Amino acid sequence: MMKPLLAITMGDPAGIGPEVLVKALASGAVQDQARVFVIGSEAALQVAMEEAGCGFEVHVVGEVESVTDQPGVHLLNPFGSISGLVRGEPSALGGAASVSYFERAVTDAMEGKIDGIVTCPINKVAVQMAGFHNDIGHQEILARLTNAPLTATLLMTPGLKVAHLSTHLSLFDAVAYVRRPILIDKLTLTHEHLQRWGCVNPVIAVAALNPHGGEAGMLGREEIEEIGPAIETLQARGLDVRGPFPADSVFNRAIDGEFDAVLALFHDQGHIPIKVHNFSGSVTATLGIPFVRTSVDHGTAYDIVGKSRAEHEGLEQAIRAATLMLRGQLQDF
Repeated sequence: MMKPLLAITMGDPAGIGPEVLVKALASGAVQDQARVFVIGSEAALQVAMEEAGCGFEVHVVGEVESVTDQPGVHLLNPFGSISGLVRGEPSALGGAASVSYFERAVTDAMEGKIDGIVTCPINKVAVQMAGFHNDIGHQEILARLTNAPLTATLLMTPGLKVAHLSTHLSLFDAVAYVRRPILIDKLTLTHEHLQRWGCVNPVIAVAALNPHGGEAGMLGREEIEEIGPAIETLQARGLDVRGPFPADSVFNRAIDGEFDAVLALFHDQGHIPIKVHNFSGSVTATLGIPFVRTSVDHGTAYDIVGKSRAEHEGLEQAIRAATLMLRGQLQDF
C-alpha cells in the first residue's frame, strides 16, 4: 500500500510548532508511516533544527507536485518572510502566518493534491490579532473554507476516543446547546466517521450533563427532556448509541473497552479525561469535513520556546492517527 501524502502545517512559528516538527521528523518514525512535507517558514525550521541539534536538508518547493522522495524535508511557504517575528509571544504576524499555512493546506486537500493534513498548534490570541475575528481555532477555519454545514471535534489517545457536542463555547452557552436535534446530528456525524475510518459497528456512549445523570430530574432535566430522547431516536434508526451515563464513570468504562467512543457535552468534560489518560499521546481529529485532518492536542507553549523542552510524541501520534484513518484502521489507534 502506497504511503499517504500528508501536509504538516507549522502552526504559529513563534510557538513550539517548529521544534516538535523537527524532532518528529528526525525520529524516523514519521517516514515509516507516510510521505510528509511541511507548510511553514524555512527560517523557523532552520532555527529549530539548530536548537534541537538535528539537521537535514530542506528543499523549498512552490507546489505540492514538486515534492519528491529525495532525502531531507520538503517545505512550501505560502506566506513569505516572518522577519521581525518575536518568538515566544503572540503577534499579528505569527497569527497571519499560521492561518496562511493552514489555508494553503486546506486548499490542496480540497483539490485532491494531498491525502490529509496534520496541524501543529496555532494561538487563538495571535489569530485574533491578525484580524481573523471569526476564526477561534482550526475547526472554525475549516468550516469557513470547506463550507461544512456541521463539524465536530474528536479527541483521541490510545485507548480512548471522545467526540464533543461543543468545544469553543462558554459553559453557560454549552449547557444551552444540549438540545435533542443537535445531539442527533452530532452523534450521527460521529457514527458515520467512525465507520468510515474502520469501526464497523461503533458503540457510542453519551455522557450525562448533570451530576449522577440528573438523579431522575432532581439535579437537572436535560437527561430526561433532551439527551434520552435523542438516544432513543438514534437507536430506532439502528445506531448503537447508549446512555446517558454519569460523566464520572463513563470514560473509565470506555477505557475498559465497553464503548468505541464517548460523546462529551462540553469542552472540559471531554478534554480532561483524554489528557489525564495520556496527555502526551493525545490528538484531535475534525469530523464533518471531506478529508482527514488531525492535530497535536497541545498549544503553542510560548513559555518554553527555544528551551528544547517540547515533546514531539503528540505530533507523531497525530501522523499515525491520520494514516490509520486513511487506511480504515482507526480501531488500531
